[in-house]
Amino acid sequence: MLWIVFSKPEKGGVFRRKLFHEIQHIGMNSIPIVALMSMFMGGVIALQTAANLTSPLLPEYTIGYITRSSTILEFSPTIISLILAGKVGSNIASEIGTMKTTEQIDALEVMGVNSLTFLVLPKILGAVLFFPVLIIFSMGLSLIGGWLSLVLSGLSSTETYVIGLRSFFVLGNIGYALVKTVVFAFLITSISSYYGYYTKGGSLDVGKSATKAVVISSVAILIANFLLTQMILL
Repeated sequence: MLWIVFSKPEKGGVFRRKLFHEIQHIGMNSIPIVALMSMFMGGVIALQTAANLTSPLLPEYTIGYITRSSTILEFSPTIISLILAGKVGSNIASEIGTMKTTEQIDALEVMGVNSLTFLVLPKILGAVLFFPVLIIFSMGLSLIGGWLSLVLSGLSSTETYVIGLRSFFVLGNIGYALVKTVVFAFLITSISSYYGYYTKGGSLDVGKSATKAVVISSVAILIANFLLTQMILL
């Protein structure tokens, strides 16, 4: 399937319009849910770290350090991708599955259009290009959420939290997170497109395909996360 998907589009102008549409539909429409989840996620990480920081040997700025490390290394790229697997993956599988069951894909093939390239490639490229933007946005908001939770609860000061954010910072961790994000984006869109494209039956089968797409995408993200961590960090 993939070698057909990545074949050259017949009309570049149509493909570019489709790509920008998918960036809007898949990426920019996901900003609200990513923002909400990131703020609360950062707040919870910071509060839990502060609540468990009982050893007098650990400096207070450890809260900011752990919040930053947890957010960049794991929570933003992985947890947000799992959320997007549910939102974006089910949407892609449902959209393509509906087109399959209503014979719209067959009509494209009759007209000589490569349906896989026309439908799937813009979704994959749109996700691969915009998901890293969403994850960087998530990282920033998560750190802001951690700061707000600590300041409002009186558990730490702004100066101490910022010192923790800046302590022992490794730029390569952001690269690691973005590499994971690109892989996750590809897995979500390709798996969801596969289950949608090969849907058979009626509307009930479209729902089943969407459910399978979300489940398989989530499992694939967890497996890929483990493998990438071993290959890059260890």
